[in-house]
Order: sequence, then structure tokens, then C-alpha cells
Amino acid sequence: MSEIMIRDEFIKLGQAMKLAGAVESGAEAKDVITEGQVTVNGEVDTRRGRKLYPGDKFSYRGKEYSIASRQDRS
Repeated sequence: MSEIMIRDEFIKLGQAMKLAGAVESGAEAKDVITEGQVTVNGEVDTRRGRKLYPGDKFSYRGKEYSIASRQDRS
């Protein structure tokens, strides 16, 4: 599982996918999310603006990513 460190309270799903390197662009993120290829916390979510908070997880193409806060690491 890859950990994605954020410094804000949340990150949107499409942004998290780009930050993780799971997709190359926002357009690609939009396509795969709306096609139902991404799960958030074990459930398919088709909203690219879905807010992810530390502790949330998303999966795409068999890889799982976890959201973590930089503030927790200080």
C-alpha cells in the first residue's frame, strides 16, 4: 500500500490519484472514476470531487493507496 501525505484537512479523489501517480492527468482521473474503476474505503465511488481525509483508502488497478496527514508525522 502506498501512503499519500497531505498537509490540508482533505484532498479530492482526482487530485489524490494524480499525486499518487495512479493517473497522468485530471481528465484520466475523471474518466476512470466516472466509469466506476475506483473504490474508496472498499466501495465504488464515481465522484471525482469526493473528499478524502487521513485514514481513507482508495484502490485503482489492484493498487491500494492510503491518505495520511503530514501533521501526524511532525
